[in-house]
Amino acid sequence: MQGKILIVDPIATNRIMLKTKLNSAYYDVRQATSVAEALVQAEKDSPDLIITAFQLCDADATALLDGLAPQPNGRRIPVIAIGEDENAALRQLFLSRGAQDVLVKPIADTLLLSRVRSLIRLYYSTEEWHMRAETSRAFGLADPPARFRTPGHIQLVGSDKSLNHIWAAQLRQNNSNKVSVCNTSEAMQSFSDDGRPEVFVLVLTPNPVCITQHMHLISSIRANAGTRHCGIIVVQTSADSEVAANALDLGADDLMPQGFNVKELHLRLSALLERKRQIDRIRESVDLGLREAIFDPLTGLYNRRYGLAEIARQTTQAKPDNLPFAVMMADIDHFKRVNDRYGHAAGDAVLVESARRLRTQLRPTDMAARIGGEEFLLLLAATPEGHATAVAKRLCNTFEQTPFVIPGHSKSLTITISIGLSIISSKDLLSCDITAKAINRADKALYAAKNKGRNRVLMSRPAA
Repeated sequence: MQGKILIVDPIATNRIMLKTKLNSAYYDVRQATSVAEALVQAEKDSPDLIITAFQLCDADATALLDGLAPQPNGRRIPVIAIGEDENAALRQLFLSRGAQDVLVKPIADTLLLSRVRSLIRLYYSTEEWHMRAETSRAFGLADPPARFRTPGHIQLVGSDKSLNHIWAAQLRQNNSNKVSVCNTSEAMQSFSDDGRPEVFVLVLTPNPVCITQHMHLISSIRANAGTRHCGIIVVQTSADSEVAANALDLGADDLMPQGFNVKELHLRLSALLERKRQIDRIRESVDLGLREAIFDPLTGLYNRRYGLAEIARQTTQAKPDNLPFAVMMADIDHFKRVNDRYGHAAGDAVLVESARRLRTQLRPTDMAARIGGEEFLLLLAATPEGHATAVAKRLCNTFEQTPFVIPGHSKSLTITISIGLSIISSKDLLSCDITAKAINRADKALYAAKNKGRNRVLMSRPAA
């Protein structure tokens, strides 16, 4: 099944006709006749979409919308209200209470099914990000800090310049959002700009050239990395259900087939902007969680978990005929003395500068991870022994020959490191637990380097 849809209508004939259409598109359809019954079903088994009549047995659709709000994800369940009243004020009332769309009978099947697909697709996408955010919080990862809400940027895109400016002037009234005007080619050029819009409002006239250009624009917005999360509202100056259905299937978020109405457009824009910003915040939260999961917050290097996993991944994917890997364990010499003599702030400064020096001496394809207090794990892929040894010695020289400048201290410090080196050969790749063995060999070499006076590189070789 493509999704669960709850139909709420007191008239059996309406429910049966709608269920038949949705069943033919492989949706799992449930039914209710009243607000009370619908709310019980929605709480027990949350649907992916609710289609409700304007008037129900015990109340109207606003009561259903109000009743969904307190439920765990009730506000996120998309709702379509369907009725026979063309009253714009009634449509705006339902939209203001949380309905995603209000359709007036008769409704073309193609348009109805496209709207259903569009809303369920948006719901799945939203729920996926909410689920990721919950997972991040479950692992103790924090949400990003709250920010001041800045005005949004809405771009009105149409081929009729005079009409665009008239509508834009109306949109700017009692509206803090920036409203810009352009044609389709100018809109495409704005994709790479820093000031790209958050929502595109596409003015769709019956002109076939205009229709083709706007359909291409919708596809391009969704395909572009910088704009694929932007909102898209299509406003038709002349209703055409086939064109509307095509626009929704290509990726438009919302549709106004009845034409321009400034109050209704404000409601739809507000809902779309709020939903987009909510998902943007969640996406930031998830990205922050991922960064915290794999990066060391002090040095910016990878952390222990990622470093060990990356070595395992690289060795698993390597082929026996590939060049060998170099694994290094590096440790700052006498680091405790720095903390004891100059304080932990100075110690942190040494760690940060050490990480910077390690990064500058490694290739982009190499990996550096902080796996302990002052201990680092380095992986150099496709690196023979001679080159790995040269890199390790260069790292030692980089530390010894350039003193560390400590903020707040007039005297610079000479800091050295010791490095244990291990090579993963093509023969090693055939053995079990090669990751653990390579790290263990490098660790033993590091220990030997410390015992032999520090500030040196020692190689560990597998037993014959």
